Amino acid sequence: MKLYQKRMLILAAVIVIAAVLGRLAVRAFMNLLLGGTLFGGNFL
Repeated sequence: MKLYQKRMLILAAVIVIAAVLGRLAVRAFMNLLLGGTLFGGNFL
C-alpha cells in the first residue's frame, strides 16, 4: 500500500504542476495575440 500511496502523491503533484503551467501557457498565448505584457506591468 505504501508504493500505491507514493505513486498517487507523485501523480497529484504532476497534475497540479501541469495545471499551473497550462494556465500560464494559455495566458502567454492570449497575451501574444492581444499584444499586452504577460504580468500586467509596464516595462518601458
